[in-house]
Amino acid sequence: MAKVLVVDDNEFFRRLLCDRFNSEDGFEVCGEAQNGKEAVEQTVKLQPDLVVLDLVMPVMNGIDAARVLRLLRPTLPLILNSALEDSLSEKQARLIGIADIVPKSAAALIEKARRMLCSDYRAVA
Repeated sequence: MAKVLVVDDNEFFRRLLCDRFNSEDGFEVCGEAQNGKEAVEQTVKLQPDLVVLDLVMPVMNGIDAARVLRLLRPTLPLILNSALEDSLSEKQARLIGIADIVPKSAAALIEKARRMLCSDYRAVA
């Protein structure tokens, strides 16, 4: 069971993601955060297997949180999600070691999470 930390300043979308991850086989939401600073704190406390970060948040955005998380846990899988298409943010994400930014869609995030955490995705899907 993969423990997931869901980070998004939009409470509605955060709840939607938590509900969706909890309803999927192989995932369990271990915590939530509203901004990047809380994401870092919760990651240290909860030791999730995956962190799903919103790109645009108050206090600390997803890119800045990802930089800190990379220092703390270099191999921790991180997924950035955003409603915006921003080539600068995509470049920054790649420099941090994040493959891409996933659109704000629960289905797309679940799909990406499975691919990142499962060595043989087709056997799980």
